[in-house]
Amino acid sequence: MALIKTILGKTPQFGKNCYLSENATVVGEVTMGDNCSVWFNAVVRGDVNYIKIGNRVNIQDGSCLHTLYKKAAIEIGDDVTIGHNVTVHGAKIKDGALIGMGATLLDDCQIGQGAIIAAGALVLKNTVVGDGELWGGVPAKFIKKVDPEQAKELNVGIASHYIMYTQWFADENPDTIIHPSKD
Repeated sequence: MALIKTILGKTPQFGKNCYLSENATVVGEVTMGDNCSVWFNAVVRGDVNYIKIGNRVNIQDGSCLHTLYKKAAIEIGDDVTIGHNVTVHGAKIKDGALIGMGATLLDDCQIGQGAIIAAGALVLKNTVVGDGELWGGVPAKFIKKVDPEQAKELNVGIASHYIMYTQWFADENPDTIIHPSKD
């Protein structure tokens, strides 16, 4: 079972049908929407500020989400993919964005709706990535605008695949799905 930990009286809150891999860690002031997944060795650490995650977000293997004490929280929209080994530190990510494997997002950067951050990119503090833009490199720079329909097909498609993958794991390990209690 995943490590779910209360810190300073703040306990993670989950929507319906969230999958947490057995060695995923979710700590503190984390609010997660429906049909989200946190994969192997991923850490979502809301100990020094809040983390708000929308619906159908997948946080893939080895990723780390953390915040800046009393300054930079994390807000993630719906249908967002956080690729393998991504670091998100105090960033805002809008609906339908794709953060490629090994990318790093630093404090107070903003990633637009349907944007794509290339694998290995380093998005510096306070950078604003516009809607439907592709950024890559170290430090990350604008590469081009992405066709909105292609971006939606790619980004939302990956998010929906991860909902399917969670079912494969849940069928074998039903205790990895969070079913929030009714208050």
